[in-house]
Amino acid sequence: MNISLNWLATHLDLAGKSIREIDDLFTFAGVEVEGIVSKGIASEKIVVAQVMEAVQHPHADRLKVTHVDAGEGSLRQIVCGAQNYQVGDKVPCALPGTALPGGFTISETVMRKVESRGMLCSAAELGLPAGEDGLLILPADAEIGKPVREMFDSDSLLELEVTPNRPDLLSHRGMARELATLLKTSLQPLEIPSRSVGVAPTSAIQIDAPAACPFYTAVRITGVTVTDSPAWLKQRLEAIGQRPINNIVDVTNYVLHELGQPLHAFDAAKLSGGIVVRHAADGEVFLALDASQPVLTTDDLVIADASGRALALGGVMGGADSGVTADTTDILLESAYFTPAGIRRTSRRTALSSDSSYRFERGVDPAGVLTASALAVKLMLETAGGTAEATTLAAGAAPVLTRPVALDVPKLDQLMGGSIELTEAEAILTRLGLTKLPDATWEVPSFRADLQRHIDLVEEIARVHGLENVPSRLLGSFVPASPSDAAYDADMVLRRRLAALGLHECQTIKLIAGHQLGDALLSRPLLEGDVIRVKLPLSEDHAVMRPSLVPGLVASAVRNVSQQVKSLRFFEIGRVFRNAGGGKAKDQESDSLAMLLAGPTHPVGWAQPERNADLYDLKGLLAALLGGREVRFAPKERAGFVLACDIKVEGQVIGVFARLAPARERELDFTAPVYVAELDLAKVRKLLGSLSHVADLPQFPGSSRDAAMELPLATANAQLEAVIHKAAEPLLVAYECFDVFTDPTGGKLPADRKSLAYRFHYRAPERTLKSDEVEAAHQRLLAALVANLGVKFR
Repeated sequence: MNISLNWLATHLDLAGKSIREIDDLFTFAGVEVEGIVSKGIASEKIVVAQVMEAVQHPHADRLKVTHVDAGEGSLRQIVCGAQNYQVGDKVPCALPGTALPGGFTISETVMRKVESRGMLCSAAELGLPAGEDGLLILPADAEIGKPVREMFDSDSLLELEVTPNRPDLLSHRGMARELATLLKTSLQPLEIPSRSVGVAPTSAIQIDAPAACPFYTAVRITGVTVTDSPAWLKQRLEAIGQRPINNIVDVTNYVLHELGQPLHAFDAAKLSGGIVVRHAADGEVFLALDASQPVLTTDDLVIADASGRALALGGVMGGADSGVTADTTDILLESAYFTPAGIRRTSRRTALSSDSSYRFERGVDPAGVLTASALAVKLMLETAGGTAEATTLAAGAAPVLTRPVALDVPKLDQLMGGSIELTEAEAILTRLGLTKLPDATWEVPSFRADLQRHIDLVEEIARVHGLENVPSRLLGSFVPASPSDAAYDADMVLRRRLAALGLHECQTIKLIAGHQLGDALLSRPLLEGDVIRVKLPLSEDHAVMRPSLVPGLVASAVRNVSQQVKSLRFFEIGRVFRNAGGGKAKDQESDSLAMLLAGPTHPVGWAQPERNADLYDLKGLLAALLGGREVRFAPKERAGFVLACDIKVEGQVIGVFARLAPARERELDFTAPVYVAELDLAKVRKLLGSLSHVADLPQFPGSSRDAAMELPLATANAQLEAVIHKAAEPLLVAYECFDVFTDPTGGKLPADRKSLAYRFHYRAPERTLKSDEVEAAHQRLLAALVANLGVKFR
């Protein structure tokens, strides 16, 4: 919500209070200030100065050295580059310490070896609409030394976020009332003439839905002239970002932002008979002011005339067929109280929102209905002329939403730590508009329906008194580490390691679309009964509780590719959901870690050619993440993926690895292979929590042997690794494959065969191995490969 500081100042005295002080007051009182926009000239240090002398700068052709009279009793020397002024002109002078728009602060300086003690300003430099090039020339009769801001309209706009429980703050009067409480000052009285109120006959106002609209009032004004609003009214609305329309509509908008009570003006000539407040018929179509045509249900409230035609969607938006136009001469002014739940339901379902619905769905002050109507009548007569009926017609009764609340004094003293006297606490409640009753309870004003309990009063006292004034009596006590603490610490270690390895953390929503289930990478196949579907999803994109983190990472990668990002390095730590046993057991939640790699591994340059990430890059990341532990991939097919494997560490499966199917990569516009992995976070935490073993650097040299072997083309590398591990050769410390050869033509090697070259490293920790010991160990290993896989050595 936007609040104009000038408008606010019409309700209370803000003299001597800077915008920053007001910002702090609101913030510490629980009203979030999202932004401050200044209009016009804000600083008092920009004053009217007269140019008394201007001579050429001795060291710069385009600069002049001026001496100006700024009302200080002596002349001030300022270096200036403008050319549009003459000696005797009066111009704005920014004194040292002035903060100009854009965060620029004026200070005394030396320009080309000449001292300059300020700055002569142009209109643009002051934040005013740009005029001619050069300095802003002020009127000849401007008073020397006078702050320039007094000669131009200036204002500050505060963008405030009001919590849903404080609808009383959704107006300038409400915000002024809050500030007056915090500043211990009084509010300016509202000049609103009283009007007589009469019970409306059913022929004039008939309420058929009293639960949705318990109170409805109307005033007829005849002989109005619809035209542009006066300047002051336009200025008020434009200051908060509202677009003036005409004097009638502008008055209703002004009163809404002044008092917080929405109003609506009907063209009386377009009405047939009296007003009927009723529920809509199921399937009834309504033509709104914004030209939309929502289809209504019986839960929606409409304002109709005697013919049954809907004139407005109650509390939400007026109708296109009954609005005020330039030809309107008679109007019917509506002011009513609508039940918040109904307005909120209609606004959400029809996707229609307005300043009125925003306030009605949070709850307006029932006692303010007649006050707002009276103020609007007064302003309409002043701006549009005409004659108003002497009596405001009313149907129903304004609901009473508040009740007396007792203040528990001992509890107040306990919660406030004895930091406030009872008399001061009662003074705060009085400033908030409450009245102490003879039975020591407090009568709550109608605009504070949120104050229902004792603790609500204590919260208000603490808020106004200042939480910083409540003493802290207890220091933090020791709490032993819990499993949750250990899990959090382990996750932070993982995050830091992954970030150090060049990955970016993603945080995706826990709800995914049904079509994203095809991207889920799971250790067990996903059956239909395993999927947890949302009964009433907000949209089709949020219909399923995610069983895997990979769909969210893939969607994030797609968005990055659409923004021309080529190198994709993502990870996410989060919770996944599924049923166990095909939906026959309870829902299960578990924590997972997912990673995604795709695209170039390093920036392209002349010294190194481009290389896309592959499965070995991801395997290396996993090894680095897990403290150098050996990571093995065990092939296991999974639908929708290729190169799918189980990830094994220390003999246990800790996760799943795969590449997206090429068809899926093309469908999502990826230009490079996409590799993903998802790990069971509980198992990863356990690995990180186990003792890390550190080995001494080898003191004795080792020896290597190479072996070239021929074996069937379909034999996986994992099968060789399994045989090597099973052999458990004590002298073998490392091995790697350094060459692969195939010949699809069958010329040099049968097409169904391949040749692999491995290098094996042998070492003993306590001595230097002899050649025959190395050879014996090597032959034992080769014999195991022959016996288990039938390889042939070349």
